[in-house]
Amino acid sequence: MFFIDPSSHEIGRSPSSAPAAFTPSVRWGIGIDADDFRLSPTASSERFSFHLLRSSSPLLAGYWQLRSDIFCQEQHLFEASDRDELDKIAYPIVAINHALAPEQVKGQALGQVQAQGQAVGVVRILEQSPRVWYGGRLGVDINFRRHNQIGKGLIWKAVTTANGWGCDQFLATVQQQNVRFFQRLHWQSIEQLEIRGVAHQLMQADLSYYQPARECRPALVAA
Repeated sequence: MFFIDPSSHEIGRSPSSAPAAFTPSVRWGIGIDADDFRLSPTASSERFSFHLLRSSSPLLAGYWQLRSDIFCQEQHLFEASDRDELDKIAYPIVAINHALAPEQVKGQALGQVQAQGQAVGVVRILEQSPRVWYGGRLGVDINFRRHNQIGKGLIWKAVTTANGWGCDQFLATVQQQNVRFFQRLHWQSIEQLEIRGVAHQLMQADLSYYQPARECRPALVAA
């Protein structure tokens, strides 16, 4: 399920849009609207990049810690841990805050970038039935929510990755106050739900908008 900070009512709002300045990447400091938001699968900016984590990634500890910080300590949606059985079949994705310039990032291996980065956003994807994928545990570090492109980048990375692995349908349960945000990113509502006493909508991504990534499907990361 896509659990997003329920207090972040502005998560999908962009204070400014600069289509003329837009390039095929997530641009730091620029509010990107849906029509401009068509990233490459390896989208990055001067400060943030988005990565599927392998079992050997040095950022896994940060991924688990940030999930706990958001969903247990802050939102209190879970008690001791937000991990569940679905983590055994889920693929973790992380947004990295790094101090490297884009040309430096392009010239380095992923492990080098990760080693110098900090996890500031998380999401997981999983195939619950053949070719039907779900996204969940979407969250951004409380200190970085002013950079609204982080959430957009995580969603893009999640859907395009699954689409590249043979996805026919990508679904998520979205908290009610964030529905409009997802609609602007080419999602549509299917059904109204209530989860843990919080209003949600089951939503589906328009896969024709989220072009398939070419990233190979790795072995699952142990929960």
